[in-house]
Amino acid sequence: MGLVEEVGSVLDDQALMEALNSTPVVEGHCQDRWGDDGALDGWAREHGGLGGDGEERRWLRAARDALQEVHTDPSARTRLRGVLADVRRVPRLGATGVVWDLEAPPERRLAVELVLAWADTEERMPGRLRPCENPECRLFLLDRSRANTGRWCSMKVCGNRLKARRHQARARETPRPE
Repeated sequence: MGLVEEVGSVLDDQALMEALNSTPVVEGHCQDRWGDDGALDGWAREHGGLGGDGEERRWLRAARDALQEVHTDPSARTRLRGVLADVRRVPRLGATGVVWDLEAPPERRLAVELVLAWADTEERMPGRLRPCENPECRLFLLDRSRANTGRWCSMKVCGNRLKARRHQARARETPRPE
């Protein structure tokens, strides 16, 4: 087992969304912002990781990929179990109450925190974290609207694009007066 780490450094919603949205489609081609080791190392360092460790990169990419697929592929949950294997949260009394320590191998800690951030978001905001409804998009949205009706990662991009396509399809189906 690795060093004991404070859970106080758990990733937040913004870091989770950065990870989930690190594979955007640009001009019809999927990009992987974490495909470049330097970019991923920078993200890891920014969020309290080791940055520069090949095993940490491997675990982060595996966790991200499984989290991206968890809504559509039941086997993704099994892969998440692999990230969480032999990890423990241990309570202890701190100066202001109970503090939870995360016991995980150092190279896997940030990937575990990514999964914990996802689980926390799902618990606090059930059904609000979801993939964009544009089938050509790989981004996710965290719907903070009161009605929970968000469908697209961006209304300006995906929403308008899909609405325009539907309008054009309806216009083609409607017979023109002669």
